[in-house]
Amino acid sequence: MHQIDPEMKECLDACHECHITCLHMAMNHCLEAGGRHAEPQHMKLMLDCAQICSVAIDFMARKSEHHAHICRECAEICRACAASCEQLEGMEDCAAACRRCADACEKMAA
Repeated sequence: MHQIDPEMKECLDACHECHITCLHMAMNHCLEAGGRHAEPQHMKLMLDCAQICSVAIDFMARKSEHHAHICRECAEICRACAASCEQLEGMEDCAAACRRCADACEKMAA
């Protein structure tokens, strides 16, 4: 069986956590809280973040030659999502997951 590089495994795990956290928070906490939490710009950013994390996982898992620039884009979107979440009450876990993913993706993109 092929071993996954530890740095890639860390990034895969961070992307998975971010994907699940963003989807869960968007579809549960944000929609239930309403107001600024449910504004279209914030909701779209959270869904973009979840989706790019999923895409990054796929590219890394198949060792695509394009995974580095996908990870770079993932890091950028995760940072934007973290910044948006930091502006809203109760979004600390989501912001933290986004920051961890961005950090891991930046390492993969280097």
